[in-house]
Amino acid sequence: MSRAIMEQRNLRIHPAWIVAAVAFLTLVGAAGFRAAPSVLMVPLEQEFGWSRGILSLAVSINLVLFGLTAPFAAALMERFGIRRVTSFALLVIGAGSALTVFVREPWQILLTWGVLIGIGTGSIALVFAATIASTWFVRRRGLVVGILTAGSAAGQLVFLPVMAVLVEAADWRTASLVIAAGALVVIPLVLLWVHDSPADIGVRPYGAPPGAEGTEEPAAPRAAGSTNAAVRALRALRAASHHRTFWVLALGFAICGATTNGLIGTHFIPSAHDHGMPTTTAAGLLAAVGIFDIVGTIASGWLTDRYNPKVLLAAYYLFRGISLFVLPALLAATVRPPMIIFIVIYGLDWVATVPPTVALCRSAFGSDGALVFGWVFAAHQLGAAAAAVGAGLIRDTTGEYTIAWFGAAVLCVVAVLLTVLVRRDTEAAPRPGLATNDSLVPAD
Repeated sequence: MSRAIMEQRNLRIHPAWIVAAVAFLTLVGAAGFRAAPSVLMVPLEQEFGWSRGILSLAVSINLVLFGLTAPFAAALMERFGIRRVTSFALLVIGAGSALTVFVREPWQILLTWGVLIGIGTGSIALVFAATIASTWFVRRRGLVVGILTAGSAAGQLVFLPVMAVLVEAADWRTASLVIAAGALVVIPLVLLWVHDSPADIGVRPYGAPPGAEGTEEPAAPRAAGSTNAAVRALRALRAASHHRTFWVLALGFAICGATTNGLIGTHFIPSAHDHGMPTTTAAGLLAAVGIFDIVGTIASGWLTDRYNPKVLLAAYYLFRGISLFVLPALLAATVRPPMIIFIVIYGLDWVATVPPTVALCRSAFGSDGALVFGWVFAAHQLGAAAAAVGAGLIRDTTGEYTIAWFGAAVLCVVAVLLTVLVRRDTEAAPRPGLATNDSLVPAD
């Protein structure tokens, strides 16, 4: 038995919380490069003369692969273990970020920003949070998902201001190398502390009753047996796609991605720059979004454990739509009080949608909930990719982002309407599987 396991057993704190803490740091390390394009877009545009559309395409590829990799990564974690998949993903992120310093042609930025970083970050995306919560926790799952989701926001908080300062004081290549180091430094912590399941160290999941052998929704790495990970992920998609619950959640989450990662995450800093705001100031505002996102997402996890997740989702989308509608009037060369209010509201709402969406997936699809959420998250990233490239093209065509902001506000209203379609009366306990459950939406 390893020394780390013995130390865990001697601690009063349950090992699940240690795993969750390292998982949080892992998501922080992975978040760095996902935040990088918004800071590096203008310097790359100025150095190489590439259009905003080309750079947005690289971000779009990143977001698509980030999403499409997620469900397969969830299956790979079941087959090969959380520790192995997470460590490899961090290695790919670090390599992709370091290789960015050598780019000279547009196709190279598509390969590094797009393909490598997309696959690496997608392998430890929000399905990583869902898998950790399902494997290690019976109680406090909503809270844990909220905390882990906030890791992405913390990544923005840590890296965005640092990158902005490095870009101005040194250059964008130095910033890329810092991001690579941030991803690689987490790997030893994962290898030492993140175990694949509670059974590996002889404990029960947090909150499991005495004598319980595992979670009520087995998500341990060995649960999939010898089934091919890709086949398992595709089977989960095929089964889920027959239920309207899946499509309602996927379409709503696609709008979530379009209005966060795709639009604000990619284009807020370039848009603020267009209005004369310094890059460091704009990066500081986006980092502040990350601060309030930590609070909002953890609070959302706490609320999800106690209230109807459908109602929470509708409220989040409504407030987001109102914020986006007023944003064009707030952008200026200097930061005014209304912009601060926008940052607070948008930050609290940034990924507060994740805990209730995970809860609805788990309620609807039982033991396959994490895999199904992987596909719902893929829809999130497809929406983000469409918004990233679409907003870039709007900027190239019209010279401003106004149409993109208003269009995103309208999409949030659509998301509210979609969420209303989810019926409250059957959102009860976790389901045994996919076979018969289509009860979260009205029947045909």
